[in-house]
Amino acid sequence: MEFFKELLTLFCTAVVVFGGGFYYFTCLFGPAEQKGKTAVQLSGGSLDKEKVKEGYEQYWSLDWSFFQRGVNGNDLNASDKVPAFVDTSDIYEWGQSFHFSPSIPGKSHRDATRMHEEMVVDLLDLKPEARILDAGCGVGGPMRAIAAHSAANIVGITINEYQVERARAHNKTSGLDSLCEVVCGNFLKMPFDDNSFDGAYSIEATCHAPKLEEVYREIYRVLKPGSRYVSYEWVTTELYDSEDPEHVEIIRGIERGDALPGLRSYKDITEIATKVGFEVVKEKDLAKPPAEPWWTRLKMGRIAYWRNHIVVTILSWLGIAPKGVVDVHDMLYVTADYLAKGGDAGIFTPMHMILCRKPE
Repeated sequence: MEFFKELLTLFCTAVVVFGGGFYYFTCLFGPAEQKGKTAVQLSGGSLDKEKVKEGYEQYWSLDWSFFQRGVNGNDLNASDKVPAFVDTSDIYEWGQSFHFSPSIPGKSHRDATRMHEEMVVDLLDLKPEARILDAGCGVGGPMRAIAAHSAANIVGITINEYQVERARAHNKTSGLDSLCEVVCGNFLKMPFDDNSFDGAYSIEATCHAPKLEEVYREIYRVLKPGSRYVSYEWVTTELYDSEDPEHVEIIRGIERGDALPGLRSYKDITEIATKVGFEVVKEKDLAKPPAEPWWTRLKMGRIAYWRNHIVVTILSWLGIAPKGVVDVHDMLYVTADYLAKGGDAGIFTPMHMILCRKPE
């Protein structure tokens, strides 16, 4: 009986979207392509229609050996191709905070995410007007939450020009542009003076660095002596077995779907931090109990998948959604499945927290 209810929901959704969308965009405004609409907004995203398809094809044409080089620990030289995928994924802009958080009983995902971000304020002991670095800020969701909670001045850096534009727009809309600044640049070579920040953080961002040591060393350089740095890292856990084919498939699926040069082991993080000069104050996997599973928000049944697939297909056909959105939807579904499998098996965590201090 439950199956037929879901099937009926799927059918009704398709009918409503098709009928309403067709009438609204064709009868009232005409086809979107003919009207020359330059952007589409899906949960806040605003990408050029042609660029979605182009970005997806560019990303997916990357040689699989690019990701394998990361797994094998060799040098990478294709990091400049990652931003195209970041643009593409923005059509599903996950609110304004594209990261995970521990599930908290009685709290919504949005509230849990905000609490996860605000914890940075306590970990860094932030004070009003302190100058804080957000290394890999994306569209700035954490930046705004932390600035609003602490009254500190946050300077974010992202390599992606599109994200800079989106972050600045969000900062202005939220009334936090006086506390939040966004710079376009590479966190491996930042345009900031030595000893110029009172603290720093990165939330699920440094996993995109080909070599973690390089980004940690650069963050160490710009921090004032005595200041703290906290990072939430994507890592394989103590349960990961590199000799288990199923484990390897899951991890490589996560790497490929999330544009990662290669996931690191949890054991590597402290070693790298101390190597560049940091003192490690605290280290903890925030995904472990008593936190509830973080990956439950990713799980989607087959009926729900096909419902969404039909919706985006119709929207794309009508010209409402960008070209390539169906391909991106399918890719993100597969990636979400790998992430959920990694969480279920306990071999992957996206929130391995390390708190460091730059010595006086």
